[in-house]
Amino acid sequence: MLCSEELLRLELFETLSSDRLEWICDRATEIKLNKGEILVREGDPGRGFFIMLSGSISVTRLSEGLQIPVGQHQNLSFFGEIQILSDDLVPVTLQALTDCRLYEINGSDFLEIVHECRDFERTIFKIVQNRVRGLESFVQNREKMAALGTLAAGLAHELNNPAAAVVRALKDITPAVLELQRMNLVYGQHNVDDQHTEEWLKVRDDGYEFINNDRSKPLAMMDREDAILEWLEDYGVKDAWKLSEPLAAGNVETKILDRLMSRWRDDSTELRDMGLRWLALSFEVMTMIQSGLRGAERVSGLVQSMRSYSHLDRGAKQLVDVHQGLEDTLQLLSHKLKQGVKINRVYDRTLPQIQAYGSELNQAWTNLIDNAIDAIDDKGTIEIVTLNEGDRLKIKIIDSGTGIPPEIKSRIFEPFFTTKSVGKGSGLGLDNVRRIVENRHRGAIYLESEPNRTCFTICLPVCVENADN
Repeated sequence: MLCSEELLRLELFETLSSDRLEWICDRATEIKLNKGEILVREGDPGRGFFIMLSGSISVTRLSEGLQIPVGQHQNLSFFGEIQILSDDLVPVTLQALTDCRLYEINGSDFLEIVHECRDFERTIFKIVQNRVRGLESFVQNREKMAALGTLAAGLAHELNNPAAAVVRALKDITPAVLELQRMNLVYGQHNVDDQHTEEWLKVRDDGYEFINNDRSKPLAMMDREDAILEWLEDYGVKDAWKLSEPLAAGNVETKILDRLMSRWRDDSTELRDMGLRWLALSFEVMTMIQSGLRGAERVSGLVQSMRSYSHLDRGAKQLVDVHQGLEDTLQLLSHKLKQGVKINRVYDRTLPQIQAYGSELNQAWTNLIDNAIDAIDDKGTIEIVTLNEGDRLKIKIIDSGTGIPPEIKSRIFEPFFTTKSVGKGSGLGLDNVRRIVENRHRGAIYLESEPNRTCFTICLPVCVENADN
């Protein structure tokens, strides 16, 4: 049984009378935990107020499928008061690191002591404030790291394809160029007349221009490829299918091939079809170059978006283009914008640049757009609206999801409140958005929600003065 001498080892209980100490001891239930045993799990209903006299308990929180350590409760400590006072679910998992001995006081008895003893109440609320701040700070940092990890994973995914295209182009282009050089040498040794050579070069150059300007239409391309394949097979070209696609990509017509190849039909040397192979290989090389250039431009664009998103090259507070921030965010979240997600942009192009903390605003856009993607479950519409209202801007992010139930709308910005399942959300995303908008930018954020339409409206002043943390 718990005795008053054990309670007095904790400073919290020094303000209580001996009668109250005995009253607590009479109502305390002893709990013994073996090493590895779980006391409460994240998401469980709150239990009682715990007084731990020996042992050590780990405090963890589920994030991205992993139990992340938040802290520990060592012997001669107490915990559980937050869930009793807030009537919320348990936000962490408590597991014994060693054999533990502790006592539990039920919630109603604990509240009776709090309400009757002012000094005890004051001490409890100071401790609650410090613990909530500590947990909030930890989870905020963890969420920032998780968001950074998500962006990094998405960026890596988006960089993979264009980077691979560049590698393929560089790898394949070298042997192709060497073969073209050999063909040119063989052709030159036969002293072909200049006029005929000019015809070949003109067809090649016209094909280059066609490829560079990406004028090909899929259906026309397929018809042209079929006609060329039939012509090549009739001409007697080995592996004709390998040449038909690049020749069609260069917009070559069969009548052009008739004219260019007429003098070589009866030739017994490799010149009989070398011109065709030279032309096809030339177009392949140009296609490789275009593919590599597009890949390099895509890589460069993604890197620029990341740099702009994070505002790495500027101070903390600067002139910010809200549209650019929104577009950078969409670019970096593009791996989550699958075919079923439609983005509608309704931008007011008269929006001025504003004095703001650019990277923090982008964190807000990331949270809001990411939440919208989750709300529509990868299938629906996200609309982004911007409005110029003179000294203020309005940014609306609207999703076609199921909506937020009326009974929880008033709590949606509370720290640690989340509608997502355990481990899927920290409950600090919208709290961070609120802090960034209201505290850092002297703005305001509003929520409207009904089935198939949830709208977050952010109002920002054009000039932010003396913003607080």
